[in-house]
Parts: sequence; structure tokens; C-alpha cells
Amino acid sequence: MIALLQRVQHASVAVNKETIAEIKQGLLLFIGVEKSDTKIKADRLIERFLSYRVFPDQQNKMNLNLRDIRGNVLLVPQFTLAANTRKGTRPGFSAAATPELGQQLFDYVVKQTIRQYPHVASGMFGVDMEVSLLNDGPVTFWLQV
Repeated sequence: MIALLQRVQHASVAVNKETIAEIKQGLLLFIGVEKSDTKIKADRLIERFLSYRVFPDQQNKMNLNLRDIRGNVLLVPQFTLAANTRKGTRPGFSAAATPELGQQLFDYVVKQTIRQYPHVASGMFGVDMEVSLLNDGPVTFWLQV
């Protein structure tokens, strides 16, 4: 399971030009699901991104996590994170989960994150979305479990 984590000042998701989710300061996480992913991996990914220290402390060092700053989370499904880009000029998606497994595990990540943290919004699985964000830093990390 993959999360592309971005520290943001704000972010939003629109479907058909209508905003369906938005957050202020916090983390925008694009979630990719691979064939071999499970709820156990999803739980580990949630644990990592909720406690990942990417926010600056008083000495401007990345020592604070989402909970420390009481930030927000925006979860967005993105199957393209599972792409194989090692060769050629076209990505391959043989490692990506089926749409059914992808949706099941993305929905699980959303529900479990909400159970553990109160400030969560999400995009929609299987639809074209427009994602807007103001990356803070920029700070972007690739988390994989």
C-alpha cells in the first residue's frame, strides 16, 4: 500500500466542478493500492501517516506530527501510484489492485482514519477528480508498507 504524503496549507477535491472535500493546514494523502495489499497493511499505513513527523517545531525542525498541530487529513484514491515506470514510455499497471480491492481498501483507510482522528475528508473512488493544493515547503514523502 502506498501513500504520497504532502504537507499542505490547504487542499480540496472537486467532482464535476463541485467541491466535495476540503481541508486547511494538514496532510493531503494520495492512496495507491496494490494487488498484495491487505487491511493489515492499511492499518500500518494509517499508523505511519498519522504519526509521521513532517511539521516544524519551534526550532523549525520536522519534529511534529499531524496530531501535534491538530491538522487535517484529505485522503484521495490514486491507482496510478501503483504504476511500474522502470522502463519504456508508458506506465504498466500489473501490480495495481483490481478496482474492487482498491475501493474496498481505500474505503477501509477512510473509515479507520476517521475512527482514529477527527479531522478527515476524502475524495471519491473511481471518478475523475480535480485536486487543488498549496504544498507547504514543499514537503512531499512517499510512504510504502
